[in-house]
Amino acid sequence: MFNALVLNQEDKRTIASIEQIDETQLPEGDVLVEVDYSSLNYKDGLAITGKGKIIRNFPMVPGIDLAGTVVSSEDGRYQTGDKVVLTGWGVGENHWGGMAQRARLKADWLVPLPKGLDSKKAMMVGTAGFTAMLCVQALLDADIKPEAGEILVTGASGGVGSVAVALLAQLGYKVAAVTGRASVNGELLKSLGATRIVERAELEEPAKPLEKQLWAGAIDTVGSKVLAKALSQTNYGGVVAACGLAGGFDLPTTVMPFILRNVRLQGINSVMCPKDKRLAAWDSIADLLPARFYDSASTSISLEETPDYAE
Repeated sequence: MFNALVLNQEDKRTIASIEQIDETQLPEGDVLVEVDYSSLNYKDGLAITGKGKIIRNFPMVPGIDLAGTVVSSEDGRYQTGDKVVLTGWGVGENHWGGMAQRARLKADWLVPLPKGLDSKKAMMVGTAGFTAMLCVQALLDADIKPEAGEILVTGASGGVGSVAVALLAQLGYKVAAVTGRASVNGELLKSLGATRIVERAELEEPAKPLEKQLWAGAIDTVGSKVLAKALSQTNYGGVVAACGLAGGFDLPTTVMPFILRNVRLQGINSVMCPKDKRLAAWDSIADLLPARFYDSASTSISLEETPDYAE
């Protein structure tokens, strides 16, 4: 028996409680993992509070991320004692996830814990940081070099944004970090490597089809008007990696940036990311993120505290 945060539905309300679970109750999978850490993602917050339609089938153990140690494996790629990481694949949504002391999972969903990281650091990064690395990789794949100019990062004080700032800075880019709370988060963002802070309000004005070229590239977590503004201000041949919709899923823009400035809009999805890209991204994270990032990146809480933090 072991502890798990279990979500049930009563009268259309989501109820979260700590329960004792037997191993036989775990869903099907070929690898049993002792979970060291999970992370509390925004999607988990929506699921645990019931404020978002994340969970379709109850009961459910939330937690879209986990890191831990293999207890047993029916797949030859993993042996007892191996350290592994999981992000995405619908775990914590339609397959019991990481907010439990044990999880049974498909081997295809796992990657080995990269050298240089332990389970705790991996979950300080989590889906958010993994997504950030995929965004940075999109700029690298497009051959956007540091000397080309500033990189805009929207939602910079969030999980994806803050890791993106740190990664870009380590690679030598000048980073313009966008936040709506500059007075609160400005110094933190500068400590992570931002060269300057941009007030979010500057990007929330309706975008003209084309505006002054300001950015060699951008990583956008916001969508809607902010993404449209970023596109209209991106340099000729630049790339905007879009991975979020915190500001909305609409995109009030025109084709002008694409056909007159050769701007590329690159969508980023980390949930179904293929394994070769996952491995490369995790290795890059382990190599690039400085120690100071982990010192300020997160707060550790107990499983029992998770519902309150989810709110």
